Amino acid sequence: MEVKLSPSILGANFLKLEDTILKLKKQGIKELHIDIMDGHFVPNIAFGIDQIKMIKQIACDIELDVHLMVTNPEIFIDALVEAGANTITIHQESSPHIYNLMYIIKSFGIKVGVALNPATPINTLKHISHMVNKILIMTVEPGFGGQSFIEPMMEKIHEVSNFIKSENIECELQVDGGINLENIGKVVENGATNIVVGSAIFREEDIDSTIKRFREAIL
Repeated sequence: MEVKLSPSILGANFLKLEDTILKLKKQGIKELHIDIMDGHFVPNIAFGIDQIKMIKQIACDIELDVHLMVTNPEIFIDALVEAGANTITIHQESSPHIYNLMYIIKSFGIKVGVALNPATPINTLKHISHMVNKILIMTVEPGFGGQSFIEPMMEKIHEVSNFIKSENIECELQVDGGINLENIGKVVENGATNIVVGSAIFREEDIDSTIKRFREAIL
């Protein structure tokens, strides 16, 4: 499976967001990672439905990968589908009814992902794995960009990759948190196929050159 780079716009300069998205399109980016935070599930607030609609108008043919870091994910699903989300990822820890939520998301004809916080064991995937299009491994505690990669998560990535292969699941293995040019190669070696990168791209003056360097690092 081709390794995909998914820039997280949480790390972008919001005052230059349109220009940034156009640069990403020029570089052939196929997916944008968008975090929705409610200030409850995580101690931060980010992005609403109206902002996602605006991003979709600019991004057009770039897929929107929406990561719900919220306590009640069910209240967002209909509006996100209408806003143009191509994938909705919900946290395993966010609802006791995750199977039902995944079924609802798939009923709209879009992709569904499930995210695991660093301390959440991978055996929680066992009975829902046949439903997922994407498994997201958080390699930092969710809520803020610019954090350092939690090193023991490298083993978790490897374990989930082996789980996907052993269960013969057709899904992406996405990794989010603390990814940079120094560790992205090892993340891919351990089985990741979709890499979320935020601050390590957007803090650089030359975004075009930085994306090229990340692509070279995952070859």
